[in-house]
Amino acid sequence: MEDTKKILLPIAAALLVLLVYASLFTVQQWETAIKLRLGEIVRSDYDPGLHAKVPLLNNIMRFDARIQTLDARPQRFLTIEKKDVIVDSYTKWRINNAAQFFRSTGGDSARAERLLSERVNTALRNEFGKRTIQEVVTEDRIALMKALTKVSDTQAAELGIEVLDVRVKKIDLPPEVSESVYNRMRAERERVARDLRARGAEAAERIRADADRQRTVIIADAYREAEEIRGMGDGRAAEIYAAAYERNPTFYAFYRSLDAYRRTFAQKDSTLVLSPDSEFFRFFNSQDPGAAAALGESVDFPGTMSP
Repeated sequence: MEDTKKILLPIAAALLVLLVYASLFTVQQWETAIKLRLGEIVRSDYDPGLHAKVPLLNNIMRFDARIQTLDARPQRFLTIEKKDVIVDSYTKWRINNAAQFFRSTGGDSARAERLLSERVNTALRNEFGKRTIQEVVTEDRIALMKALTKVSDTQAAELGIEVLDVRVKKIDLPPEVSESVYNRMRAERERVARDLRARGAEAAERIRADADRQRTVIIADAYREAEEIRGMGDGRAAEIYAAAYERNPTFYAFYRSLDAYRRTFAQKDSTLVLSPDSEFFRFFNSQDPGAAAALGESVDFPGTMSP
């Protein structure tokens, strides 16, 4: 009998420990939990800490109560202009009603994300359908995300989920639309470039014409001044020659004749056909002693004899 007690006591103690262990469960600070009894929810308001349950009769379901991110695949939506846009978005959410979450999703996180994604996409489709492309990519974008968050949170309430934020990461046009937009932008830029080049060519022609005009005026002014100076010089030279001629007309005539002879006979093969009594040979044939007197000495001319 004693031997039987020695065997049963450790077993009973072990069973008691297992019973106590099976009757207790812990809820962590980042968790929310519900208690089920034969599949029916009997409690869902557990605070973090140690709690009791009936073994075998009760079952505990724990869920992550921290903020989670649903990063959906880019979806195509229509704007109010009936133009397609590809929207890439993400959603911040958390479980705020564990009992409702379990009833709606069975506690399956993948199913919860799929149901939440459907509701967010519905909200995106409705909100984009009310706006133009200009509004969703510029000043109305903040208002759009606030509206999306509000609508998505309302629709997700039936899942026991609180939507904290819906953000649009990127809005793209479909490839076929993007190509036409880029072609239109390229054509517009080329038109602007042609306009700028035309204006530049017009300005260049205007500057070139003004430069040519200024050049013509400067050359004309310079030529006028040069002609005036040349005229003044010629006049002054004429005055000097006239004064010299008046002082000794015979010498001046003689000097001019010598200069004419020098220029005429500068080339050895020069030939002149003139009458012997031509005025050109006046000093060759002259026997007028006044010519020599004009020079201040005797001058012998070819064909004549000195006295």
